[in-house]
Amino acid sequence: MSWQAYVDTSLVGTGQLDKAAIISVAGDSTWATSAGFTLSASEMKAIADVVTDSPGAKDKAFADGLYISGERYVIARAEEGSIYARKGREGVAVAKTNQAILIGHHNEEGVAGNATQAVEKLAEYLVGLKY
Repeated sequence: MSWQAYVDTSLVGTGQLDKAAIISVAGDSTWATSAGFTLSASEMKAIADVVTDSPGAKDKAFADGLYISGERYVIARAEEGSIYARKGREGVAVAKTNQAILIGHHNEEGVAGNATQAVEKLAEYLVGLKY
């Protein structure tokens, strides 16, 4: 399956997310994304730094927020390899695999727990495939 198919089918296709992206674990390239869900180089690097526990990255993100597709999100939870952040009733769930970072966005009607579960389920599957 292509990376774009994972975004379209396994993330957005769940109905729990309205936009999603898959980036490299280094935060230096986009592998697949939904239309209109573009992350800048600095946004990808900041996300990668937090999920890979780069020194000081998590504290900075908690203090300054996390920017995704030009929007500022407040981090609600950042654990080893995952992030959940909100902007009002919208939210983003992020999960790291061995080689990739999955980012899923839910709109105001979305349920945070369901969105997080969709992202984490695909992450677990990819880890099982050694990705």
